[in-house]
Amino acid sequence: MNTFLIIDGLNLVRRIHAAQPNENDINGLDTRVGSACKKLLKHHQPTHVAVVWDGDALSWRKSLYDDYKKGRKPMPEALAATLPALKNYLSELNVNSINAESEADDVIATLATKLAQNQGKAIIVSTDKGFTQLTHPNIERWDHFNQDYITVKQREEKLGVERSQFIDYLALAGDSGNKIPGVPGIGPKSATELLKIFRSLTNIYGSIDKIGAKQAKKLEDGKQMARMSYKLVQLQTDIPLNANLSQFRLPH
Repeated sequence: MNTFLIIDGLNLVRRIHAAQPNENDINGLDTRVGSACKKLLKHHQPTHVAVVWDGDALSWRKSLYDDYKKGRKPMPEALAATLPALKNYLSELNVNSINAESEADDVIATLATKLAQNQGKAIIVSTDKGFTQLTHPNIERWDHFNQDYITVKQREEKLGVERSQFIDYLALAGDSGNKIPGVPGIGPKSATELLKIFRSLTNIYGSIDKIGAKQAKKLEDGKQMARMSYKLVQLQTDIPLNANLSQFRLPH
């Protein structure tokens, strides 16, 4: 079975850089990121590996909702300037890069889904909890910094909803980390309770007459926000990729 280790590039590098943010020490960053990649390869023993990087193009999410990820700290300029050299260094370690046009998330989701559908196994290296919506049993998520898996079951327990309800939950409660609004006035607790009773966002809006007047008004007023949030939180799993799996095979 092919096992593809898919590394969320900036998720890994920004965390490593933040731990020792000596902006002039590109050699030190190369070594630390390279060391992390070697550790990942040794631990998971994949047949293929790639690092996926965010691009500069405006993402479709930002086009849909201008406040998406608003207020998030930009990448330090010195770190951005080192990325081309870092990518070259990693390629020397047989860890090749895929450059997304805008957000890496959809490229990662597409790669992982395609592999899982073709009887392969994907291991996504990222601390981004959004990847838990990829519930195929052949897709795993690894937190390099905690040296542990982020499981769908853990996510179910934390949110208090089932895996099939993750997107509905975020459409209602929002996602503060990405500035996704959800329904104003409906917090995590209310979102969980509503989904326990009505099972889905569609059912909630089809059963407004069965919901208390105060909460029903919040839901009605926030209907467009719920629809938009539902779109924003979904990962695209079928975007065109100009890449072939053989490009990322590790030498024996």
